[in-house]
Amino acid sequence: MAASQFSGAPAPDHPMANPGYGKRSAPDQRPRTGADFTHLAPRDAAIAAYIDGLCDGADISVKTLAKALPYGQCAIRTTLNRLQEAGHLRRGSECVVSGESLLWVTRTFFSRTARDDAWWAAYGRGDVPKDTQRVTRSRAFILLAALGRTAPALSLSHRDCVALEPQMTEWLRRGATEPEILQALTTGLPDRVHHPAALVATRLRTKLPPSREPRTVLRTLECSECRVPGTADALTGGKCRTCRGNPARRTPGLPPQKVRARARAVRAGLLPKADRPKR
Repeated sequence: MAASQFSGAPAPDHPMANPGYGKRSAPDQRPRTGADFTHLAPRDAAIAAYIDGLCDGADISVKTLAKALPYGQCAIRTTLNRLQEAGHLRRGSECVVSGESLLWVTRTFFSRTARDDAWWAAYGRGDVPKDTQRVTRSRAFILLAALGRTAPALSLSHRDCVALEPQMTEWLRRGATEPEILQALTTGLPDRVHHPAALVATRLRTKLPPSREPRTVLRTLECSECRVPGTADALTGGKCRTCRGNPARRTPGLPPQKVRARARAVRAGLLPKADRPKR
């Protein structure tokens, strides 16, 4: 199927990855528009739009995407590498708390807004880089405005979204994910909802999760080609120096004859054992 025939809309039954793995959305992204991926080739734009529509935790491995999309694994792999070069994607690992232990899990970070290497480097250090362009609407407002897509009975007006935005922002500040928020707001709705804004306000207030203690971010990025881990600053375009065709320069060692000459000079400068001072 040609890329132009594919709408890029995600299937509602797209499989989720194992807990802790899968897609992770980068923070502070601008709202979706029809021109988000027009700078990409048609196939890459279609696949990017599909991934963008998936929720966090969705399985976006090459094999799973090839089953869900009309492209083979080689084409999917090539596109993911191009999305990485364009600043939409990075692969890596992140340390998460599992019970009383720490567990390193594989992450695929996706950003609808293309980011440069400096942004990804800051994100890899645990910072939340500031976008150079002003975000017209907050993430909280966007979640509220899109609530009616999941539960039509909870469709909110612009005024409702503005009024409820601070409450939703507090949920996000406490670390709640989009799936967790949707489950809390849309599960077990009454047969008829007379006042959607009042119901959402009540649930945002009564189901507010506890604050999560801040933790040190342990996160690494890795080369998309050889999978070697490295600092984000060293992975330009998501690739290490060697895979970019620029092997690290090595300082040439001394020739054997100079090594032997230096060893002789050191030995010659040593005092004989008999002449060494007594301790």
